[in-house]
Amino acid sequence: MTTNKFTHLDASGNPKMVDVGEKNITQRLAVAQSMVVLPDAVLELLKSDEIHTKKGPVFQTAILAGIMAAKKTADLIPLCHPLALNRCDVDIVLNENKAEVTCTVGCSGKTGVEMEALTGASVAALTIYDMCKAFSHDIVIESTRLKRKTGGKSDFG
Repeated sequence: MTTNKFTHLDASGNPKMVDVGEKNITQRLAVAQSMVVLPDAVLELLKSDEIHTKKGPVFQTAILAGIMAAKKTADLIPLCHPLALNRCDVDIVLNENKAEVTCTVGCSGKTGVEMEALTGASVAALTIYDMCKAFSHDIVIESTRLKRKTGGKSDFG
């Protein structure tokens, strides 16, 4: 969907929170994914068993961090509406040399949950980096993207 104006700016160009007061409550869902490229040194440790670092188990900690981040998105992104999430799932799978982090967020609301899903996936990826950097600094968070969203004015993916 393309628009001619930024929805988060008023007529004078000042930032504003979008007014969703007149919108209908619908079931909203968004799925985002972050890809973490892992060097061989980290991959070998992850393939043999979940790495348990001094900070705890890597993937389990990243899942919890992603869920917590999705719930706190409005505290991190200035113009996001605070939302009561119905669900937040973070899944991490190894695929070749990458950890694929997928965050699925749902709510019943007047605005979508794309930012919550993107924030959850991003923070989970950052947590993997943080917990594995002792083994290698060659970890790359390659991409974070919205894969799907439903329940609003326009669906995606």
